[in-house]
Amino acid sequence: MLLNAYLTFDGNCREAFEFYQRTLGGEIVAMFTYAEAPDDEQISVTSREMIMHARLVVDGHVLMGSDVSPDCPAPFEGIKGISLTLGVDTPEEAERLFQALSDNATIQMPMEETFWAKRFGMLTDRFGVAWMVNCEKEA
Repeated sequence: MLLNAYLTFDGNCREAFEFYQRTLGGEIVAMFTYAEAPDDEQISVTSREMIMHARLVVDGHVLMGSDVSPDCPAPFEGIKGISLTLGVDTPEEAERLFQALSDNATIQMPMEETFWAKRFGMLTDRFGVAWMVNCEKEA
């Protein structure tokens, strides 16, 4: 079984996934707009260039997402109740990732040593996605 995160955005999915690719590495293997859907004549002009599905693969791990179309009956209410966690091997990699994700972010917990980790930090990035960056201590 695979368990993957699927994020929803308010019109900035393309920007977010391009940022995540630059920050995390990997490859965007899919990026489809609503205009590319087979029944695109039902899509409003405002939704046509929004992202219907994006897929980023980083070291075999998959992150997916889309924009919530204004045509959707339920309005976008933000990303709630989830944090994406990056587990890394070195404190230097933890610092690098945290610094990159921190661009225009809200820091909940600065990157620091904890009783369980060499380095740990929490933030919500400029796209509203919560992240935890963790470099655990050896057991």
